[in-house]
Order: sequence, then C-alpha cells, then structure tokens
Amino acid sequence: MAMSGSTAAVNAESSGANNVPDAEDRPTARVVLASGDDQDADDRDDDETGDAVPDGDDEDDEDILENYPDETTELDLWDMRITSLAPLRLQRFADHLTRLVLRKNLIKELDPEIFQALSKLEHLDLYDNKIKHVGDALSNLTSLEHLDLSFNVLREIPETLSRLTALKIVFFVQNRISHITGFQGLGETLTSLELGANRIRRIEGLDALVNLKELWLGKNKITRIENLDNLKQLTILSLQSNRITKIENLEKLENLEQLLLSHNGIERLEGLGHNMKLKMLDVGSNFIPAIENVSHLTSLEDLWLGGNKIPDLQTLEPQLRHISTLQTIYLEGNPCQKTEGTSYMRKIRLAVPQLTQIDATYL
Repeated sequence: MAMSGSTAAVNAESSGANNVPDAEDRPTARVVLASGDDQDADDRDDDETGDAVPDGDDEDDEDILENYPDETTELDLWDMRITSLAPLRLQRFADHLTRLVLRKNLIKELDPEIFQALSKLEHLDLYDNKIKHVGDALSNLTSLEHLDLSFNVLREIPETLSRLTALKIVFFVQNRISHITGFQGLGETLTSLELGANRIRRIEGLDALVNLKELWLGKNKITRIENLDNLKQLTILSLQSNRITKIENLEKLENLEQLLLSHNGIERLEGLGHNMKLKMLDVGSNFIPAIENVSHLTSLEDLWLGGNKIPDLQTLEPQLRHISTLQTIYLEGNPCQKTEGTSYMRKIRLAVPQLTQIDATYL
C-alpha cells in the first residue's frame, strides 16, 4: 500500500536552473515493503552495497549544482552515487530550499553543519542510502513536514526527532530498528508513521500520537496488538507479516477503516466489536477456521480471507448478505474451495449477491 517514483533526477550534465523538475514530474516519496526478491536489511552487512565509487569517477570533488541559482527551492538528486554532500555546497540554498531528495545514493553520514543551515526544508528524502546514525544533524529542521529514511541501516529512531515539531509523515521502512521511541513531541502534527520491515517486537511508545491516522508496522516480529488506545484518530492499521495470534485491544479505534493482518498466526475472527467503520479487513493467510463475528461491520467493502482454514460456505449468508457495501471477498486457498469444487463461485454469488469481485474474478 505504498508507492515510489523514479523519473525526475538531476544529472551531472545539468547546465542551469531550468533543469529543476516541474512539480508534476517529481517522484512520490511513498515506499513499498521489500519484496522477496529484495535484499533484506537483516541480511545486509553494514559495509555492504558498494562503498567504493568507481575509479576515475571523482564526483565527490565536483559541485554538480554549480549552475543552480541560490534561489533554487527544490533539488532532486537521484541515484548519483553521492557519498559526500560537502562538494554540493547545499548551504548556499538555505534561504529558499524547501525540498531535498537524495534517494539511492551512498551517503553514510549527515553533516550537522550542512543540515542545520537548511532550516526551511519541508521535505527531506534520504531513501536507500547507507546511513547508520542521524545524531543532531536534523535537529534544526523545525519546518520539516515529510521525512523518509527508509532503506538505510539505522538501529534506532533518532532521539532528535521530537524536535521536528512540524513533522506530518515519517518513513523508516527496512532499517534495523528494534524499539519504537522518540515520538513524544510529535503528537500535534504526525499523521502517518511507517516502520515496516524492521526488527520491532512490541507496539509501544506511541501514546503521544493522538492525531495519527496511518500506522504501518508490517514485516516485523510483533506478537501482540497492544498499546493503541490513545490513537483514536487512526484510520489505517497495518500489521501484516508479524507473529500475532489474536485480534484484540482495538476497542478504542472506532475510526479504523482499514485493518491489515494477513500472514500472521491468527486463530479466530474476533475482537472487532467496536470497529464499525471498517471498510477493508485483510486477515488472509492465517489459521481462521470460520467466518464469524463480522455481521455488524455494515460499512465493509473488502473482506480478504484467503489462505485460512475455512471448511465450508455455510456462514456466508448470515454473516455477509445484509452488508450492502460489500464488493470484494477473497476465499481462495481455503478448504471450502476444494470442497465445493465447480460450485464454489456459484454458491458464493448466491449467498452474497451484491459482490462485484470474488477472488481475482470480476463479476
């Protein structure tokens, strides 16, 4: 449920300010959880991924931005094998620069002298570098609204994050973070937090985030749903690919619209009595033996139950027929698909006639 772009990079041949990308060409900063083909942060060594810049390509010694005026407001420096920011002389843009994108480079360290000068930054994207520590480098960025530090080698959330009091959206996907800390000062502004693909074992440290709307914690090592009571504005909760065995402690999340719990160890469909606004429920690839306890979810549009232990279709009609909003259901990969054989699709349609999609088939 995340995306990225890759079209608008400044290259070494840029010859003037007219090469700054138009707004419509800028890449988005939403990210995707690593697929099975991507290298997992757990398997990378700190010194991997090509420290050395190819011989003869002395980009660190040149200022590739020399023809850009000091009044430049946006810089998109994609995939340029940048290892040091010093030659770019970013401080000269300090009075005007609001957006800085440094995706897919080889940056290991953030120089406080450089970043503390860039106090007008609103958008900072450091996705896919080799950053191990942030330190105090970002502590002066009090106008920053969007921060992406995904696909680095951070072992902890920067302590200075709480000083960024304008922050709205934060991404730490695919790092080595094991504890959720550092969000105490962000309760008024933070609306989206992405911590997928880390080493987190417990949901904690979120009590201050009373205005958070999206929480992404997929692909961690979380064993229990807990400590979410203060997040009353939450509309999206993603806990896919964890170690959760029970749906619980969601009573206070009455504004929840999307609950994503696929690829866990959940043994029963339950615990949703107060989540009346749910539109999407994904509990695919668990150990659920029956369709139950969802008849009250009268706003439901998508129900994903594929890859569970459901033996038959007997409860479809009493649980779902009256939910007029329901459009999509996934049941493939359950024993009922094999049991019903060629009657599988027909029986689902008869039981829940308002459906427009069954599994991957549009009706």
